[in-house]
Amino acid sequence: MPDNGAAIRWGIAGPGRIAAKVAEDLALVEGATLAAVGSRSEERARAFADANGGAQVRAHGSYRALVDDPDVDVVYVATPHPQHAAFAVACLEAGKAVLVEKAFTATLAGAWRVVDTARTSGVFAMEAMWTRFQPAVVRLRELIAEGAIGEPRSVQADLGTVRDVDPTDRLFAPELGGGALLDLGVYPVSFAQMVLGTPDRVTAVASRETTGVDADGAMLLGFQDGRYATLHTSFHSPSPGQARVFGTTGWIDVLPRFHHPSTIVLHHDTNDPGERIELPATGAGYYHELLEVTECLRSGATESTVMPLDDTLAVQGVLAEAADQIGIVFREDDTAV
Repeated sequence: MPDNGAAIRWGIAGPGRIAAKVAEDLALVEGATLAAVGSRSEERARAFADANGGAQVRAHGSYRALVDDPDVDVVYVATPHPQHAAFAVACLEAGKAVLVEKAFTATLAGAWRVVDTARTSGVFAMEAMWTRFQPAVVRLRELIAEGAIGEPRSVQADLGTVRDVDPTDRLFAPELGGGALLDLGVYPVSFAQMVLGTPDRVTAVASRETTGVDADGAMLLGFQDGRYATLHTSFHSPSPGQARVFGTTGWIDVLPRFHHPSTIVLHHDTNDPGERIELPATGAGYYHELLEVTECLRSGATESTVMPLDDTLAVQGVLAEAADQIGIVFREDDTAV
């Protein structure tokens, strides 16, 4: 890592649509700079670098070159899900911290491999679950901790969109970790785990696309003490994208879209319109997780207390159990680097 006065130098692996938004928000983070971008296409890497910093951003035509770049401290991994594990492990073994897009990996075994490498090497790793860092969600956690709704007993969350089936799109490609479970399901599962903890039972159902990936699905997460979460995702149906946390003395609505909200509403009575709390995000909403990583690296932390690796493992475990129940087999791509 650089000296305390020097900027944390970021690299981006996988210059896609979300990575472009992340790069824009990174420019808002004090003490951070985009140093390099890696792609399997040097032309694509150069175009991304030119659009997000210009000539001072190095463009690498391979992921290995980005891993080997001595002037990169941390890498944001935005490649397809099955490539996350191999790439993150390569970065960690090279002493580079990682911020890995959700879903963290394609499989639970892959997640354990990354986590074990991070902990053994003492290098920072975090899942890029931006939801947990949104100001409105931070306030929700504070309200729950303050006892504003009593004891949380259940969570409802949905996330649906309409996608035309396209076999050339990674969302519909089994070998690229396609399907609603990893792309959409990770959000409500992570939200429920954040509020209720790790479930004791998982029950999942889903329909399948012609390409073999899952499309519409639902999960019931159960706890031995009777708490539960009901979660819904879809590639075929638009849905509000709302979450609700029920407690023994009230409830909190997280208004759409719950995975990057600006508004929550605290309720205590069905006849009460509730207390509306507006807390918009900075930039496109990625700023907050980027700031967390930058501050963790400055302080020498190897994990985030907001998005700890144990929570990531718990979420990956739920996704793995759901995949098994609906008959989906995900595989890691160990040739990614």
